[in-house]
Amino acid sequence: MNDAPTTAVALAASKARLASYLHPAEWALIAEDIAAIHDLKRDRRALVLAHNYQTPDIFHGVADVVGDSLALARAAERFSVDVLVVAGVHFMAETAKLLNPDRRVLTPDQEAGCSLAASIGPDDVVALKARYPGLPVVAYVNTSAAVKALADYCCTSANAARVVEAAARDFGSEAVIMLPDRFLAANTARETRIKIIPWAGACEVHERFGPAELTELRERFPGITLLAHPECPEPVVAAADFAGSTAAMAAFLDKHHPSRVALITECGMSDNLAAAHPETEFIRTCNLCPHMKRITLGKIRRALETLSPEVKLDPALITAASRPLQRMLAIG
Repeated sequence: MNDAPTTAVALAASKARLASYLHPAEWALIAEDIAAIHDLKRDRRALVLAHNYQTPDIFHGVADVVGDSLALARAAERFSVDVLVVAGVHFMAETAKLLNPDRRVLTPDQEAGCSLAASIGPDDVVALKARYPGLPVVAYVNTSAAVKALADYCCTSANAARVVEAAARDFGSEAVIMLPDRFLAANTARETRIKIIPWAGACEVHERFGPAELTELRERFPGITLLAHPECPEPVVAAADFAGSTAAMAAFLDKHHPSRVALITECGMSDNLAAAHPETEFIRTCNLCPHMKRITLGKIRRALETLSPEVKLDPALITAASRPLQRMLAIG
């Protein structure tokens, strides 16, 4: 990126952003990797996209764009770059490739998977469509490109109800197949009269939360505000003060500035938002995603040095899997 700041300027900015997270001795351990990554981004005309669950050294240290999975993939369209490094799990890198087919997309760790995306494969979708012929299939973005290619629409946790209703209307149907997250399906069903036929998948992070945990938080911390992700079980979402995507949670904090909050989601989210909200006390409910944590500064550096591992998708798969994504984007 020709207009990127010099490495010295970028490194100083990274150090300032991380000052509230790291002891000076910790900064010394990662400064070389961060400087190298800034150098490589300039040389490779590259952009680092970091999901909200990444660790602060990545989120605040080297990321050019941060957000949820779809926001990352779409944000890349605004930049004149050749390479995208997706600091997130594998389906996120695939989604970035689907929306940026002419760019080189790198995934720092090919083993950074997702329990939710892994819960369903193409054969499962084919079987569902055979069992419920004529019903539209809505696939959460947390799915592989191969599963997206067999869906009629994609959705996010933020727009799931709108997409379900649009799919039912377009197909003239009173029911919709929604996959793969059974909890997102149940929580979406509360927002619409459309019958939702779910798949039995779940996120291994969010399914561990239970309503008793929220009750305990309210007892221990009077006046606390509880924000839950829609991938949590339905009783958890019902017990929260607000439910929404990671982007919606961040927007809630920006608007309402609660004095004390717990984010019922992957705990990296709290780490990354705390510095921007000194007025808010974050009570950690620390369920970690082991897949997200496979991404490290060292792996991002190696990906930029070697331009690998690269996400490569068959052109026919890109065409098929992009269709439900574009339908979702048209709905908004």
